Amino acid sequence: MARETMNVLVVDDSSLFRRVITEALKTFPEIETISQAPNGRQALLKLQALQPDLMTLDMEMPEIDGLAVLEALKKLPNPPIVIVLSTLTHKGGHLAIKAMQLGAFDFITKPSATNAEQSLNLLREELAPRLKALRVRVNVRQILRAQPQRPPSSPPSPGATAAKPSLASEGRPPAGPTTKSADLAAPYSAQQAEGTPASARQVRLPPPEVVLIGVSTGGPNALDCLIPALPATLEVPVLIVQHMPPIFTKSLAEHLGERSALKVYEAEHDSVAEPGSVYIAPGGRHMKLARSEQGQKIIQITDAAPENHCRPSVDYLFRSAATHFPGRAIALILTGMGSDGTLGLRLLKRHGCFVIAQDEASCVVYGMPKVAIEAGVVDSVLPLDAIADRVVARVSGRDR
Repeated sequence: MARETMNVLVVDDSSLFRRVITEALKTFPEIETISQAPNGRQALLKLQALQPDLMTLDMEMPEIDGLAVLEALKKLPNPPIVIVLSTLTHKGGHLAIKAMQLGAFDFITKPSATNAEQSLNLLREELAPRLKALRVRVNVRQILRAQPQRPPSSPPSPGATAAKPSLASEGRPPAGPTTKSADLAAPYSAQQAEGTPASARQVRLPPPEVVLIGVSTGGPNALDCLIPALPATLEVPVLIVQHMPPIFTKSLAEHLGERSALKVYEAEHDSVAEPGSVYIAPGGRHMKLARSEQGQKIIQITDAAPENHCRPSVDYLFRSAATHFPGRAIALILTGMGSDGTLGLRLLKRHGCFVIAQDEASCVVYGMPKVAIEAGVVDSVLPLDAIADRVVARVSGRDR
């Protein structure tokens, strides 16, 4: 039987940060034991004996740095889940994006507060939702570890297919299709669509003018799969809210731009959203969409209050699109913790916008899509690697 607690290895070359992280972790009842390592080499040496469920990992360390540790963990049969701690710098942003590619579950920026108590509180706030999201996954890993090792079996008989463990349980999306696409038979029933204009439910809608994406935990890898799969000929702009701190979103835009046929930018205030371009909301600020008198799509960046404890907020973007582009958007709700985006999707659906949710098997955290699906505001549930084709089909008019 699996434990309901987890063991943690804290890896950081700063004794001060090791102490602060340890003190922050001690306040959570789900943490059973906490060990420490001053660098990547010591961390790898301790893994066999400690078998931690979770590792907090600094990126910049002597001897073996964080990226090298992640590379080494990929070779292990059952490595710990990793939360990266990164500095709030341009370099830190690039390292965090690379860490996500190498399998890290998520990242936290190191608190810059000079006061130790303030740093402790900031870390607690960042760790709390991540530990909550990790409980089920850690439970599954503990069950797998408790199973006795079986000797190699004889080759399967012809035609037999061996079951494979789900990569989603390890926090990584599968390489290929994991589930059949699911168009919901009645995604938005009459009862759920109360208040929806009859015209939006009955009349064939005009082609979409914009693609909206909301994503959180697991987002960098999800976007790394989705955005490069979209063609340069895409006739509409793509606007993304990814929950990230300042500076990191610029690093994400640069990374995606290097891999994509589309042009990718960190969004700027009052810029025009052009077809074949992707705009990522800057970390720590909201992004909304407006329409100019000439009909142009204008991106506006604001410092309005956080929504759902988030800035940027998915709801904030979706709500603006529902107001200025009713019935003319496709909305995607992807992997992430919490419920940000569902309220905005309700408004989009009232005007007949088409909504796609990422399926559970390919999500790192099945939170935001799950809440939206349960709220009845999703038209189609797809594995991550099937979403780009569906978007292109909707935009081109082949799927309406």
